[in-house]
Amino acid sequence: MPRPGLRSKTQARKKLSTPGNQNVTHYWRKKPKRANCAICKKPLQAVPRLRPSKMVKTQLTSRRANRMESGRYCANCLQTLIKETVWSQ
Repeated sequence: MPRPGLRSKTQARKKLSTPGNQNVTHYWRKKPKRANCAICKKPLQAVPRLRPSKMVKTQLTSRRANRMESGRYCANCLQTLIKETVWSQ
């Protein structure tokens, strides 16, 4: 019997036959949801859909776009935020 975390039917499964002629089941976790903008809730571009353990192993430049606050706001919302702060001063 698989461990309790793998008993859910939401797991992706594949039945395989090993070289030692044993039948085994391999399990995969689902991909996480896309990262969304904090203001408009649109999916963020250039942010990969990876689990946290895989995200830590990727380079910082491939985890986010090359602008400030790129992991939180989309380009359009960030542009309006910057304009608002500049014009309000």
